[in-house]
Amino acid sequence: MRRVQIWSAFAFSLLIMVGCKSTGSGTGVSKTGDMQAHFTWQQSGATSGTLTAVVSGPGGSQETYSGKFYQITRSSTVESLGPLWYPWHPGWGGWAYWGAEPDEEFVTHYTGHVLANLTGPDGKGMRCQFQLLRADEGMKGGGEGQCQLFSGQNIRADFPPS
Repeated sequence: MRRVQIWSAFAFSLLIMVGCKSTGSGTGVSKTGDMQAHFTWQQSGATSGTLTAVVSGPGGSQETYSGKFYQITRSSTVESLGPLWYPWHPGWGGWAYWGAEPDEEFVTHYTGHVLANLTGPDGKGMRCQFQLLRADEGMKGGGEGQCQLFSGQNIRADFPPS
């Protein structure tokens, strides 16, 4: 009987963990309209997951960028956000509060946002920031923002609630 209870508890826990994963997609376009992006995301933790962007450029070229995203909350720690700075050089510039490394002002400013640093082909990168529409729901609640390629080109991004 005890073994049945243990297995039932394990199965229930597994069901809850699987049920916590949510997925969705979004779209993006550059100001000039010459670059489009299709985003897919999978939230695997309470405040993190993976984000993939397929960017289509002039002449039909395509590049795929992928990496971890972080939802910034009041309880986010500076130490947990360190990976957002790799592979970008210290002090991104151009975005508020992106110094050589994260600090408490960074966490305060970006609470309610999702941030990601994606890696693409040949060491290229893309950084993203999205203001969540319903922060208590994470990416599932939708959001909007922008992504920037190493080249400096910006892509406006929209994620409908899923």
